[in-house]
Amino acid sequence: MQHGQILIADDDAVVRLDLKNMLEAMGHTIIGEAGNGEAALLMARKLKPDLIVLDVMMPGMSGLEAAECIARERLGPVMLLTAYSDIAIIEKANRAGVLAYLVKPFRHQEIQPAVEIAITRYREMMALEGAVHSATDQLETNRIIGRAKHILMNKHTVGDQEAYRRLTAQSIATNSSLREISEAILLAEDMVGSSPRRSR
Repeated sequence: MQHGQILIADDDAVVRLDLKNMLEAMGHTIIGEAGNGEAALLMARKLKPDLIVLDVMMPGMSGLEAAECIARERLGPVMLLTAYSDIAIIEKANRAGVLAYLVKPFRHQEIQPAVEIAITRYREMMALEGAVHSATDQLETNRIIGRAKHILMNKHTVGDQEAYRRLTAQSIATNSSLREISEAILLAEDMVGSSPRRSR
């Protein structure tokens, strides 16, 4: 069982209290309570909870609107509380980035699985995004190093391995990464290429 720091938002104080008691009995910590979506969003930005539980219908900013902002800003996973179980609400919840939901009146035995699902799905999603970002960044680094090698090969009439050796030597000598050295070479080449030619 994952014990998390949870933010709950519902305009009904009785529902908030019931939910708080249930979650705390499961070992979770309630780090914030809000009565509307806007307050929940502000708290999520400040507190970075492990889970945000939002009621669908709240005055001002609704739970769905808050969920969209929270998902867009990657503030944490959202579990939605709703009195409605129709397809339209579920579809809106999915589009808003909601990872789990409970239909009121919820039962004690339903809460923990929903909490587990939301937290686990979010962590998996973040890990996947991190892996994609890392792979994309590595591809860009390889492309930059390749361009820098090509410049050295043309400028000094050397082969691929010698150009790479020179990049590596410069990287070690200056305590810089291969990407930083390569970017400096590309920048210098761009400056030479863009400088105006002197007229004779």
